[in-house]
Amino acid sequence: MTGFPFDIVGFDLDGTLLDTSGDLAAAVNHVLALNDRAPLAVEAVKPMVGLGARHMLKQGLAASGGVDEAMLDTGYPLLLDHYAANISVHTVPFPGLLDALDALQASGVSLAIVTNKFEHMAVKLISELGLSDRFACIIGGDTMGKGNAKPSPLPIHEMIRRTGGGRAAFVGDSIFDIDAAKAAGIPSIAVSFGFLWQPVEELGADAVIDRFDELIPTLHRLAQPGGR
Repeated sequence: MTGFPFDIVGFDLDGTLLDTSGDLAAAVNHVLALNDRAPLAVEAVKPMVGLGARHMLKQGLAASGGVDEAMLDTGYPLLLDHYAANISVHTVPFPGLLDALDALQASGVSLAIVTNKFEHMAVKLISELGLSDRFACIIGGDTMGKGNAKPSPLPIHEMIRRTGGGRAAFVGDSIFDIDAAKAAGIPSIAVSFGFLWQPVEELGADAVIDRFDELIPTLHRLAQPGGR
């Protein structure tokens, strides 16, 4: 156990650690353009993020004139190729993130990422942004096998195993993040600035933060008896 009340703090990636919306929207719009569709605004794409790239594309096609499986099957690899080639063009950490990570690491906390993005994509993005040395592990939507992405608790359990065990908390922006943390039996924190599908208060998280400078005080509060 570290001097900090949690040994491990895990994070979702898209909409939690990083604002990836510009690059995700560009990938969706690349496929839409190939199908003679009008582009979608970044704000329209944000709520489509969270269940993987194929789901995002399906929602994007549906919102721009309709979708069929053939179009989805053809467009999906094109989206992945475009995104992989342009994965960090517009993506930036959310304000205050790096300071929060510095403070957690200085307290001896192990940091991890559990995302529904493909593992190799998450690793590539974190590497291109120069953040790889901050995280003990990166677990993607495909890491635990088909059907075992969030909201399954299995990625959270694997995060705890890979980081050596101990008391853990998880930070995310979607119902999948919060449900995965709940199923794994650990406290959850929702960020109000993420790619929300619904009002953040409806996610059922143990706490909500509006800025990353609120993260460490919130973790201390959650660690107290009755702090949830």
